[in-house]
Amino acid sequence: MRQPSPSSRIAPGGHLINRERIKNGFFTKLIVAEAERRGYFRPMSDAEREASWRAMLAEGPPGGEVWVFGYGSLMWNPAFHYTLRRKGLVRGYHRRHCMWSGFGRGSDEFKGLMLGLDRGGSCHGVAFRIAPEEVEEEIDIIWKREMIGGAYRPRWLKVLTAEGPVRAIAFTINRGYERYAGRLPDDIIVAHVATAEGKLGTCHEYLVNTVAQLDELGIRDGAMHDLLRQVEDYRENGGMNR
Repeated sequence: MRQPSPSSRIAPGGHLINRERIKNGFFTKLIVAEAERRGYFRPMSDAEREASWRAMLAEGPPGGEVWVFGYGSLMWNPAFHYTLRRKGLVRGYHRRHCMWSGFGRGSDEFKGLMLGLDRGGSCHGVAFRIAPEEVEEEIDIIWKREMIGGAYRPRWLKVLTAEGPVRAIAFTINRGYERYAGRLPDDIIVAHVATAEGKLGTCHEYLVNTVAQLDELGIRDGAMHDLLRQVEDYRENGGMNR
């Protein structure tokens, strides 16, 4: 059965990211307007974005089966239709707060930090299978959400699942992107995740939703759970002056 299902755990700002608002261009226009006003990045045109996902599909596995791997908000707010959902593991990449956000979940005064899939280690997440007859429509929606600028490099990665491996599209971080944060000290990550807020909500909400989804899947991701404990402690004890 086709599943559209955004999670009931989505924080208030997250409701700006839903299927209809992505599909009709509202979400893209919002992000593009903010990016252009601040001079953050050159947004991809509609034609460039379509050419990108078509090229990606052309490189896909034989038979046209398309899976998408979620490791952050795609896990708990996919906003696209899918037919199967499986817990999966990717090797060679890990989930990390490595991208600065100046308006989505941060501000000019205090930037947020978003998750990216960076090289090294491994990452548990969710693999979603898209129905063959809906691939173009659903991939277009995903690209309108994830590929507004140049933050990510989509790749076909092997995802290990209990039912066997699948090849899935995963949005890995672009290390050449101007907002790539690299490997930051823990105290900097904690401070920004604990306090940053933007038009899409707070980094704290994003982390809470991510950890909750990992828990629901029975995944004990030490890094994310440890970070949440540190962030909660920071918030409860007043942190440090910004």
